[in-house]
Amino acid sequence: MREFGYQRVFDVPGAVARLGADPDARYLGGGTNLVDLMKAGVERPALLIDVRELPLDGIETTDDGGLRIGATVTNSDLAAHPEVRRRYPALAQAVLAGASGQLRNMATVGGNLLQRTRCGYFADLAKPCNKRVPGSGCPAIEGEHHNHAILGASEHCVAIHPSDMGVALAAFDAVISYETADGPGELPLAEFYLPVGDTPHLETALPSGALITGVTLPPTPVAAVSRYRKVRERASYAFAIGSIAAALDVQDGVVREVRLALGAVASRPWRAQEAERVLTGGPASADAFAAAADAELAAAKTLPHNGYKVTLMRNLVVAMLTELTEEAAR
Repeated sequence: MREFGYQRVFDVPGAVARLGADPDARYLGGGTNLVDLMKAGVERPALLIDVRELPLDGIETTDDGGLRIGATVTNSDLAAHPEVRRRYPALAQAVLAGASGQLRNMATVGGNLLQRTRCGYFADLAKPCNKRVPGSGCPAIEGEHHNHAILGASEHCVAIHPSDMGVALAAFDAVISYETADGPGELPLAEFYLPVGDTPHLETALPSGALITGVTLPPTPVAAVSRYRKVRERASYAFAIGSIAAALDVQDGVVREVRLALGAVASRPWRAQEAERVLTGGPASADAFAAAADAELAAAKTLPHNGYKVTLMRNLVVAMLTELTEEAAR
C-alpha cells in the first residue's frame, strides 16, 4: 500500500493553492469513486485534499429563475431538494437511480461529474488500457464490451461514462463553475467532457488544478415536465446499460420543445441533438418519435456484443416521449 497524506481545507483559494503546490495531490469529496480507484492502484495520489468543509453545499435560485447547485452538495440532498424536484424532476430521478442510499449520502455533485469509467479493463492493472496508459491499447474492443459505447467512441477507447446525474444535466444545458489560481471560470456541460479521439486519457476540459465549485441550471420551463429512466441488469445498485432524460412540451399535437439526453452509450452524457432537431415542430406521435430515435442512432457504431443498445435506446426514446405526451394530454 502506498502511503499518502491527508489535509482538510476550509476555503476555496486555500484548496486551489494547496493542489497547485503538489501536482500529485487530488481533491477528495465523498471518495465514492476515488477511494475505490486508490484501492485498485489506478489512482495513486501523494496527498488527498478534503474539500467537504468548503462553503459549497447550498442550492439556491438564481436571479433569472434557474438553480445554482454547490459542488459539495450530496447526491441525497440534491435529489430531495424541493426546487429540484419541482423544476427539474428528471434530475432528482436520475440521482435516485444511481448507486445506493449510503453512497448517495456521501457522493458529491462535483465528484459525480469527475467519476471515471467503470470499464473492467480500466480498473485492472494487469490489462492494457489507453485511459490509464496512453498507447497501450483497448482490449475491450476484442474482449468484454457488452456495456460499452455505441456513439462517439474511437479505435482507442469504447468505455462509457457511468453518471446518471450527468445525463439529466446534459438535457438541461448545465454550466460547470470552477476556480483556478488565475480566478474563476465556467464551462457548459456540452464542452466539459472531451471527445475520445486518440486521447481517451484526457477526459475533461477543466484547466489543470481547477476545483469545481458548482453547477448552474438555466431556467428551463420544459424541464418541469421531464422524466429519467434507467435500464440495468439488476433491479438496483447497478450501472445503466441504457438511460434517458427527456422533457417535452406538446401543443395541439405538435412538439414545441423537446430535450433528450442518453446515458451509457458514450464516453460522456450524450445530448441527442439530431433527435431534438427532427422532432421540433413535428407531430407528437410514436412514428415521429421512432424516426427521431433512428436519426440519432444512425451514427451508432456497434461491436459484436453491444448492438442490442441500438434497439434498447430506440425503444426508450419512443416509450419515454409517448408517456410524456400522454401525461400532457390529461
